[in-house]
Amino acid sequence: STQSTGNSQQAMWQVRLAGISGAASVGLGAIGAHKLKADPKYLGIWKTSVQYHQFGTLALLGCAAVPSARAKLAGSIGITVGTGLFCGSNYAVAYYQDSQYAKPAPAGGMVMMAGFAALALL
Repeated sequence: STQSTGNSQQAMWQVRLAGISGAASVGLGAIGAHKLKADPKYLGIWKTSVQYHQFGTLALLGCAAVPSARAKLAGSIGITVGTGLFCGSNYAVAYYQDSQYAKPAPAGGMVMMAGFAALALL
């Protein structure tokens, strides 16, 4: 049916973005494991960021299957933006070994939680 095809096409941006994000998380994990020369404290921050990056990626992939269009859109945006802010700032903290880059992380975590809440509530 046309509507079924339209819905699957609308969900493809989540699948494509999750594919890119997943590949990036694996690459960043490899950098942290093999190339990043940092204090163990900062390596731990990098590892945590990779984990949350992968959680966000899997959640975004799952958003493609959500039947509610509102929940799918709000959840996808919240999870994507939240993951980017939270993980991106923590990657920067670990890479530069400077906590001044951590300022966006709490907001990113809250936006990510809002995205998950949208999946449950909308």
